[in-house]
Amino acid sequence: MFVASSGTSKLSEATRHGAATRVALACVAAALLLFPSSTLAQSYVSAEARSEANAIVNFPNFIEWPLEPIAAPQTPFLLCVYGNSSLGTVLAVLTRGQRVQGRGMAVRWPRKDSELRNCQILFIGHSEQKHYAKILAVVHGTPVLTIGETANFNELGGIVEFAYEHDALLFEVNLSAARDAHLKISSRFLSLARRFVNTTADAKN
Repeated sequence: MFVASSGTSKLSEATRHGAATRVALACVAAALLLFPSSTLAQSYVSAEARSEANAIVNFPNFIEWPLEPIAAPQTPFLLCVYGNSSLGTVLAVLTRGQRVQGRGMAVRWPRKDSELRNCQILFIGHSEQKHYAKILAVVHGTPVLTIGETANFNELGGIVEFAYEHDALLFEVNLSAARDAHLKISSRFLSLARRFVNTTADAKN
């Protein structure tokens, strides 16, 4: 499973510990080690936000997006944060100078519904829980990997749902929602998931 510590130690210690002991695949661990811990330590944010940001940055290693939405080489691969600015701050640090599918990564904080469809990854914070259904409806059918952090996110049609168990970050995958988004998820990614479901209805069980 894709696991990261959510303790209260400093960010540099959490990054080293997460990369050394919690990440199951060697390629993910190597990617985490690329980020200088001294730089990350400048941002004092929650351990959960750090763990989730590390996971999100590595998700593109296991997921294939259609080429059409990001046709031009100069067009950045967009990681969008809706309702959780602390996570976005960590993502901005982690993605600095990083590339995915040959394109630079950029973090955005969309404010309009129309902007959500431009994202490749859309993290929706728990503060927007009451609006999950509306937000997910806006991006339904578009190649946007939606990620949430509350227990009902996959039930409402989200693709990746974060969860914690014994202070460790885990995730669940809604395969039906991923297919609707035209995203190809690798078997390696699924092997890291705590569980996956094939229909939105099953996500509530």
